Amino acid sequence: MKTALPILAFAAGLALVLPLQAETRTAYGPQLEGFSYPHPLQHYRFSSQGKALDMAFMDVAPKGEANGRTVVLLHGKNFCAATWERTIEVLSEAGYRVIAPDQVGFCASTKPEGYQFSFAQLAHNTQALLQEKEIERVTLIGHSMGGMLAARLALNYPQLVEQLVLVNPIGLEDWQAEGVPYASIDQLYQSELKTDFESIKAYQQKFYYNGRWKPEYDRWVGMLAGMYAGEGKQRVAWNQAQTSEMVFTQPVIHEFPRIGMPTLLLIGDLDRTAPGANRAPEDVAQRLGNYPELGRQAASMIPEASLVAFERLGHSPQIEAPEEFHRALLDGLVTQR
Repeated sequence: MKTALPILAFAAGLALVLPLQAETRTAYGPQLEGFSYPHPLQHYRFSSQGKALDMAFMDVAPKGEANGRTVVLLHGKNFCAATWERTIEVLSEAGYRVIAPDQVGFCASTKPEGYQFSFAQLAHNTQALLQEKEIERVTLIGHSMGGMLAARLALNYPQLVEQLVLVNPIGLEDWQAEGVPYASIDQLYQSELKTDFESIKAYQQKFYYNGRWKPEYDRWVGMLAGMYAGEGKQRVAWNQAQTSEMVFTQPVIHEFPRIGMPTLLLIGDLDRTAPGANRAPEDVAQRLGNYPELGRQAASMIPEASLVAFERLGHSPQIEAPEEFHRALLDGLVTQR
């Protein structure tokens, strides 16, 4: 009887753990079918490069007194519009209308075959969505890869963007120019096919959160991993390989001096994200992803830039410390209006 109780206790604990593991490892379809978004998804259907595409997005009205401004949130490569859940809530309560799209090739949007991905094309798609919604001016907020896209959109459509906010954007350095070897789409595809819950979590824990992990982060890992676990995973992996190559070969950092609107940089200094560092020589890899320095350099390049550095936070400050992050965001939106 003395050994029975520990065994029963272990079994009971296992019964609690297994459902959690099953939940975080749910298999979704290639357009995140089955994943719950924080607000109803709408769909912008259009033709691009001879293909019929569906761009999913959330359009959230102000909950507080409307201030007449619209914010567009651009997700990162390893994120989706749903990841902006808390930011959407905060901005809506502050009186903003919020548009949060999933880019073509990502999350709940079409995963096209034979599509030529570029930041200019994704910026054009986003501009067309806003035109369809008859939105003429926006505050543009981009995180991670979304920061590269936001910069490209602001450069290509300056009349549309009244203020630019970059949240730990990647691309604050030109990895190819720094000595990171090129990887072909075919090579990247083979790597993407190996993606699963454990590999995504290990990468994010190492580069995004400085080795720290909170159980609530598992939801966002499960969101991504679910697209690789279900039907259509090959198409998901191929689009991810294409966009990885896009990120590497289409730097926007060299054009920062041409950004003409007020720009707010919100940088978690513990971030060490550096795409391609795993295939770079050790001396190159060690100097990449130095976000404290990269943030300062970027702020000095953009004519009307201000920088807020979060010393204890990493790649996703809006997830890691939402209250601190959103306080800085709202202050920045007010002061740069």
